[in-house]
Amino acid sequence: MLEGIPLPAGKAALVEYARTQDADAARELEGLPDEEFDRLDAVGELLTLVPTAPKPEPRPPLPESGKPPGGDDYLTPFPADTGKVRHDAPRQNPPQKAIDQATKLQKKQKAEQGG
Repeated sequence: MLEGIPLPAGKAALVEYARTQDADAARELEGLPDEEFDRLDAVGELLTLVPTAPKPEPRPPLPESGKPPGGDDYLTPFPADTGKVRHDAPRQNPPQKAIDQATKLQKKQKAEQGG
């Protein structure tokens, strides 16, 4: 992106030229020291040494209005009961019932399609 800039050039000239080519790259050049550069290789070498800002720690989800999905474990990073059936799950609708209904529907759709 800096090919074509007349050298030697200072940091300000490099950043300004880079802005015309690629705004994201220009932001990276702003971390260079204020000095005169006589070759692009020197700029590239310094760019590999410029530390990048640390990424922020991920934040836990914010509580929602009403009862959040998952109950109290919604904000717990590693809940103990993951994958278990809730104690307050309706007993009249076991998983097998849902599987049987889906199977019947699939057979009906397949018959309608002539397969």
